[in-house]
Amino acid sequence: MENELKIGDVAPDFELPFGRGKGRLSEYRGKVVVVYFYPKDDTPGCTAEACNFRDNFDDYKSKGIEVIGVSVDSESSHKKFVEKYDLPFVLAADTSKEISKKYNVLGIGTAKRVTFIIDKEGKIAHIYPKVNPKEHANEVMGKIKELGLASQ
Repeated sequence: MENELKIGDVAPDFELPFGRGKGRLSEYRGKVVVVYFYPKDDTPGCTAEACNFRDNFDDYKSKGIEVIGVSVDSESSHKKFVEKYDLPFVLAADTSKEISKKYNVLGIGTAKRVTFIIDKEGKIAHIYPKVNPKEHANEVMGKIKELGLASQ
């Protein structure tokens, strides 16, 4: 596809919800950021993936790594999802589907399950086009360490 993102590309910027974290992805420069796209709040695979990141979140935080989940669900849907599963990271509501389009992950009505590791310079360091939701957080952390991006 013509707008397919590649390793080394600058990660497209987008707005984040106010009240948790920074206002834009670009404000995280200087940190490693995991941006994971998922189809729908509170569905089995998406819940498994979110809870896997939650259960490993202390390890991410201790290494200065941010996690941002993105789906086309609404802010209110995200709020319920965060509260129900005690998710400690930011979820961005892509109701306009603009973020999913920028990252070329828009499926039929939802975001595809794709993860991007973004380095401290804001460039894409790795892309996971296929994801095992139950093991993904460990897989991503392993790749961050392999790439030498973890701070400890």
